[in-house]
Amino acid sequence: MRIVSALALALSLLVLLAAAASADTGAKIIERCTHGQSLSGFSQKDYRRALAELPTEVEEYSDCGNLIRRAQLLAAGGTGSGGGGPSTPATPLTPPEQRAVARASKSAGGPLTVGNERVSPGVVHASVSSALSSLPDPLLAMLAFLLACAAALGGREIFKGFRAYRSH
Repeated sequence: MRIVSALALALSLLVLLAAAASADTGAKIIERCTHGQSLSGFSQKDYRRALAELPTEVEEYSDCGNLIRRAQLLAAGGTGSGGGGPSTPATPLTPPEQRAVARASKSAGGPLTVGNERVSPGVVHASVSSALSSLPDPLLAMLAFLLACAAALGGREIFKGFRAYRSH
């Protein structure tokens, strides 16, 4: 009885270790990418895991997403050079992206609906309020302060001029 329970315990530990090792591959690929190391030698499942686990900051401020996809393509039998390095070309467009590009190139350049908003090429709808509302708050505060200073100095000069006019 003890041998069976020890065997079951050992088997469950092996399963847990295998799952932990599998979970680490995504992080390992991301780490290798951020350090400029080669991304080759992993399975498709590992590349998918890495892309799913890719932190927003890494995706936003590096080319790791494209590099991982490129390495995934190479592992699947695609063509190209190695799987890592800043000079690796971008990932090819997906079929929906290719169709969107084809539709955009065939369109006459008229208004398009993006999300729930209608967009007309070459038309910029800008107002002063939209320009000011997009500025950071500290910059708005400084602009308000400078405007108040200019008004105070301008008011003082106007008052001086008025006083000089009345005295003559």
